[in-house]
Amino acid sequence: MHTHTLKELSTLLQERKISATELAQAYLQRIGVSDLNAFLHVDPALTLQQAADADARLAAGTGTALTGIPIAHKDIFVTRDWRSTAGSKMLENYTSPFDATVVEQFRKAGMVTLGKLNCDEFAMGSSNENSYFGPVKNPWDHAAIPGGSSGGSAAAIAARLTPAATGTDTGGSIRQPASLCGITGIKPTYGSVSRYGMIAFASSLDQGGPMARSAEDCAMLLNAMIGFDERDSTSLQRDAEDFTGALAQPLTGLKIGVPKEFFGPGLAADVEQAVRAALAEFERLGATLVPISLPQTELSIPVYYVIAPAEASSNLSRFDGVRYGHRAAEYKDLSEMYCKSRAEGFGEEVKRRILVGAYVLSHGYFDAYYLQAQRIRRLIAQDFERAFTQCDVIMGPVSPTVAWDLGDKADDPVANYLADIFTLSTSLAGLPGMSVPCGFGAGEKNSKRPVGLQIIGNYFSESKLLNVAHQYQQVTDWHQRAPTGT
Repeated sequence: MHTHTLKELSTLLQERKISATELAQAYLQRIGVSDLNAFLHVDPALTLQQAADADARLAAGTGTALTGIPIAHKDIFVTRDWRSTAGSKMLENYTSPFDATVVEQFRKAGMVTLGKLNCDEFAMGSSNENSYFGPVKNPWDHAAIPGGSSGGSAAAIAARLTPAATGTDTGGSIRQPASLCGITGIKPTYGSVSRYGMIAFASSLDQGGPMARSAEDCAMLLNAMIGFDERDSTSLQRDAEDFTGALAQPLTGLKIGVPKEFFGPGLAADVEQAVRAALAEFERLGATLVPISLPQTELSIPVYYVIAPAEASSNLSRFDGVRYGHRAAEYKDLSEMYCKSRAEGFGEEVKRRILVGAYVLSHGYFDAYYLQAQRIRRLIAQDFERAFTQCDVIMGPVSPTVAWDLGDKADDPVANYLADIFTLSTSLAGLPGMSVPCGFGAGEKNSKRPVGLQIIGNYFSESKLLNVAHQYQQVTDWHQRAPTGT
């Protein structure tokens, strides 16, 4: 059962050829024997109760296309019944009194929760090595990182431990792990998916999105995920849309922008070869390649690593040991309780970003750093505005390299930051972007490590992105390939 797509599972469930309970049991069994460290909390009793509820809905004929299909949630979305840790010691034993809107929407659709997925602490990282609960292994090569911060989500899907998962993307945290694990993931336009109940990292950048094996699967998930939420002040009110409706549109006449900045020094030769081959496939499908320029691309790293830490330092100030979360065992006064609780509860990368953020927001530095970064952010968005007058979508690599080995960049934060060079600008502009599998690296070591193609669209063009990705996946099989033993 674990080899089926969401559409295939939906048909089998609707026709009562399998039950939601049988499906949940099959996945729980696979999770139980996995050594990837992808799941942080699994509760079979809770899962099977949801599966029984789904079976009752299906029997009554009141189910949706997603009813009975299992899903797992990145542990950045709070949940009533499963722990919500954000991959941090600070929230090691925290259980939320409410569900995040995204979790609530999938429950209303009848999906069955398998558990919570490992992630970089408070979604800060590109390798999933920053989790307090240990790193996740890449199912294609257990010596490699799965990408981050949604590494648990990507690894679990690639290993067929769940057919679908939620992720969050602040600077590439859906697209990058999707690329490095050989699955499909999409970051929608900022504000399309509710952030209510998503443990905040950088509020002007955080965006939830679906991760699955194919564009068609992601389209089905996005139908339930996108929607206005009055509890989220950044939520956008738009008419409902069926993201599966335009998947079959041909690509004849499609103009694909190819930014020269995405193919310069620093891009590994094997990654470029796979991406170029994918672009050639799009030409065979009737698309035209258009050279474009995104001149502010190289500035996206310094801009992001000023804005994101600044917002993180504000958001994480709520974790003070008073109301919830970790509290130091011994302290003399309130000030010492704050200091000790945070020193013990936060990991090194989180502390680093809090310190950077507090610095750039401090008196005397706000104008020089934070305000200047926001001005350049506007220039980055204007680069995309000009580009979309010449093309319909933009394509290039997701990551400069395939997945690197666990521990390779653990002592070099800047090297980790540089791995986000091709994804950050899209997030800073608030645009939708996705990753689709397009090949593997070269050489004995990298030949089993996936490469992802990034597809970027204009605001609210998720249907177009999914259509483009789906048509590519109709003539290629990269998204169907699975790690050995799955």
